[in-house]
Amino acid sequence: MGSALAWILLAVLAALLLAACWCDLRARTIPNGLNLAVALLAVPFWWSLGLAFWPDVALHLGVAALVFALFAIAFALGAMGGGDVKLVAAIALWLPYQSVLALLFLMSVAGGALTLFMLIRHKLARRTEQLEIPYGLAIAFGGLWLISERFLNQFG
Repeated sequence: MGSALAWILLAVLAALLLAACWCDLRARTIPNGLNLAVALLAVPFWWSLGLAFWPDVALHLGVAALVFALFAIAFALGAMGGGDVKLVAAIALWLPYQSVLALLFLMSVAGGALTLFMLIRHKLARRTEQLEIPYGLAIAFGGLWLISERFLNQFG
């Protein structure tokens, strides 16, 4: 991945993921515009990598649609917010299908740790209101981890 545009777009993606963290921490929502930007910027990223529409881009779209469908079920069950569902699907657009599994693993581990931390904090503060987990942090963590892999392992 030698294209300067690809590197710039990855840096923009990282900034957008940090913005998603900030929004989710502050208001427990991830704005639709931010999720839309993450999704739409995948298109010039594919172009910068020289991906062919068939099968490369089609595979990215199919995997992201599958991720969206699976997490929409979690949303329907009340286990995840709508912004989280859109964010994980938008990040999946950027990743090779093999890396999507890594994203799901990383965000699950980070989400478990985040949930445990917040639950302990909630109990120690003796709060009675419903606990809301800013799961966008865990999703962004997974995405940022995978972005850093591209930067740190470029010589391997």
